[in-house]
Amino acid sequence: MSEESLPRDAREEHVDAREGYADTHPDRADALPDYAERVLEVAELIPPGRVMTYGDVAEWLAEGGPRQVGRVMALYGAAVAWWRVVRADGVLLPGHELRALAHYRAEGTPLKQASRAAEGHVPRLDMPRARWYGGERAEGHT
Repeated sequence: MSEESLPRDAREEHVDAREGYADTHPDRADALPDYAERVLEVAELIPPGRVMTYGDVAEWLAEGGPRQVGRVMALYGAAVAWWRVVRADGVLLPGHELRALAHYRAEGTPLKQASRAAEGHVPRLDMPRARWYGGERAEGHT
């Protein structure tokens, strides 16, 4: 996916993330770390309307853990459908709830209605119905 195909705000986030990486790794200024590249590849496999948890992605890769995947998504996730890699409890990404919710509704991702006690009454993901484990589209993955 090229940076030009990203929405303007996502392009800026992606460029900022790469520049931050370039500052600490000048020998690899244009390259993503190998692990980050693999995490983003898995994120791109997730079909619209489905999600994987940070832990699911780490397990898929048989490397790292939920925190490492979360860090990759925070730094480089703007380049992919970031809203499809989520917390295991189904709570929407704090600070990005409304953007994510718009994507979930557009894609038909299963949601649970928020309780009246929930802050802002923001729904959660219905994890048993929304979670994707790989399925047939992932058979060619190594």
